[in-house]
Amino acid sequence: MLEHGGQRIPVDGEGFMAEPDAWSRETAAALAGADGLPELTPGHWRVMDFIRGHWREHGVAPMIRVLCRKTGFTLREIYDLFPHGPAHGACKYAGLPKPDGCV
Repeated sequence: MLEHGGQRIPVDGEGFMAEPDAWSRETAAALAGADGLPELTPGHWRVMDFIRGHWREHGVAPMIRVLCRKTGFTLREIYDLFPHGPAHGACKYAGLPKPDGCV
C-alpha cells in the first residue's frame, strides 16, 4: 500500500498499481510524487494517455518505438520525462501493471 498526499493506493512490491482500473490523474500525481517527481507536465500526460489507450485497446503497453512514433517524442525526450524509463516511470504512473517486455 502506498500512502502519499492523503491517498492510499494498493500497489505491488515494485510500486505498480494492483488495480489499474482504479487509476486517476490524482493517483498518477501521487505515484510520481512518491518517486520524487513533483509535477506532471503536459508531456507526461501525453505519454501516459497514449500508453493507457494502447493498453486498453491491446492489453499490453506499447513498444518504445511505437510510443515515440505516436507521441512525437524521441527516446531521449521520453527518458527526460521519465528518468527511470518508460516501464518504471510512464507505465507505473499511468497505472498499468509492470510490462513483461520492452516498453
